[in-house]
Amino acid sequence: MSHLKAVHSYYDALDEGDYDALLVVLAPSFEQTRPDRSFTTRQSFIDFMQEDRPHEDTSHEIDVVYRNETGEHDELAVRGRVCTNGGAELVGFLDVFQFEDGRISQVQTYTD
Repeated sequence: MSHLKAVHSYYDALDEGDYDALLVVLAPSFEQTRPDRSFTTRQSFIDFMQEDRPHEDTSHEIDVVYRNETGEHDELAVRGRVCTNGGAELVGFLDVFQFEDGRISQVQTYTD
């Protein structure tokens, strides 16, 4: 799976609540760091999304995708907005993705 396809699959799985699909796109070593908390395992991230997610009825609107191929790691960064299904913006974000064997291994999330 291409890295761009993995990123789109990640957001689709979150928006659709498809945690089986999310499990497929995340590497076993997956970690996420965000301003309010960190997830050091793939399962802790999926459990949070299934059970404790503050806003389940949302979508991730992607504004721009940036690709860095100059460093040691192939990274993608996505700037976008989390919106209610009614279209109201809840928060802007920048997610920086790293990959392992075509799957997402790390996401560093920044919010405004």
